[in-house]
Amino acid sequence: MNRISTDLQQAKSILENDNLVAIPTETVYGLAGNAFSEKAIKKIFETKNRPLFNPLIVHIHSKELLNDIATEIPEKAYQLTNAFWPGSLTLVLKKKNNIPDLVTAGKSTVAVRVPNHSLTLSLLRLLDFPLVAPSANPFGSISPTSAEHVANYFKDNLPLILDGGTCENGIESTIIGFEGEEPIVYRLGAVSVEEVEAVVGKVNIKNSKEATPEAPGMLLRHYAPKTKTILTNDIDGFINNNHSKNIGTLTFYKKFTSCNVKHQEILSEQRNYKEAATNLYQAMHRLDQMNLDLIVAERFPDENLGKSINDRLTRATK
Repeated sequence: MNRISTDLQQAKSILENDNLVAIPTETVYGLAGNAFSEKAIKKIFETKNRPLFNPLIVHIHSKELLNDIATEIPEKAYQLTNAFWPGSLTLVLKKKNNIPDLVTAGKSTVAVRVPNHSLTLSLLRLLDFPLVAPSANPFGSISPTSAEHVANYFKDNLPLILDGGTCENGIESTIIGFEGEEPIVYRLGAVSVEEVEAVVGKVNIKNSKEATPEAPGMLLRHYAPKTKTILTNDIDGFINNNHSKNIGTLTFYKKFTSCNVKHQEILSEQRNYKEAATNLYQAMHRLDQMNLDLIVAERFPDENLGKSINDRLTRATK
């Protein structure tokens, strides 16, 4: 079994030796390695079975370190770091030459953020290098929001999983790049478009690209359960037309009484988008372990974090 611990000195030693540690963030757990070590970076891609054309996010402990990673930084990028760092916002900026091409999939830009988790920030302050840390799961599967999720995925393949509890925000960071000075949303995430626009004004959304993606999380199929999953605006109708199936439902706040609904996951009875986002992946993990014929998910209202939840559910059903 993986070693689940809060031992930062052990984590530091493992990372300094070009090995990997699973780390908690406020979004999801990450599979972390030295951002300057090609040996460690290759281990991340191999462990996750992640395609090399999919870039990684660099994690730093302070916005003051941004100039060590990126250059030609637009003014609106600084406005966003002041508003959201540490936090669930990743910026894609022109990279400095010290960032290996393996991190950026050969691109001239790098994705970077300051995570908002006390244990991981403490670890980053102990290290002489930043970390790259994609989600700590096999490529394409449901992202992990607990140490146990990571352990279930990787069995004995990781020397250490830092246990930071359940992730507070529960879905990945919002990723923003720039065309000239103007922000572009490459991935919807835990910071809503409305929150971003309150800081920098209107933004364009460009969050799907199958070939040579500008940022992580842009591939069409991602975050997916093993169980066949359907996304619909009419769960009642779908259930009524599939009486022979053992169905699990994933809804915002609605309950069902149909006898072929074997398990229900309600993400927020209070109709709170943040609570729903926090609970999303935990609910998907539970449903995926129940030997159901189908998971039927409800499409959310297209507002606030409902946009980000719909994005994850759409990619889970491709």
